[in-house]
Amino acid sequence: MTDKKIKILVGKPGLDGHDRGAKVTALALRDAGMEVIYTGLHQTIEQIVRTAVQEAVDVIGLSIMSGAHLPICKKLQEMMKAEGIDDIPVAVGGVIPKQDIPKLNEMGIRGVFPGGTSFDDIIAGIQDLAK
Repeated sequence: MTDKKIKILVGKPGLDGHDRGAKVTALALRDAGMEVIYTGLHQTIEQIVRTAVQEAVDVIGLSIMSGAHLPICKKLQEMMKAEGIDDIPVAVGGVIPKQDIPKLNEMGIRGVFPGGTSFDDIIAGIQDLAK
C-alpha cells in the first residue's frame, strides 16, 4: 500500500515580486515527495482560493516577503470560510516577525516558517499539517 502524496499549493499573494525563496522551498517540498502547485507571482487571494479548490490541495502555503502577512492571512481565512474550505491547513513563510507569530496562530494559521527556517523543519511541518 502506498501513502497518498501530500498536495500543497504554494502561493505568492499581492505585489511582492520576490519569489526565489518560494521556488526553492517548492523544490524542496517536491524533492520530499510532495505534489507542489506553484501559483507564480502577483496572485490575488481570490486566485489562490480558487486554485486550492480546483486542485483539491491538502495544504495552502503562502510566501510573503512584503510585511503584509497579517491582512493577507486574515482575508485568506475569510475567503476560505466563505468557500467552505476552511478545513485546509494554512502555512505562511517569509519575512514574519516573531511578535506576529501568535497573531497568525490566533487567526487560524497552523504553520509559520520565518525566513531562515530549515527545509527539514518546513517539510516536517507540512507533513504534520497534512495529517
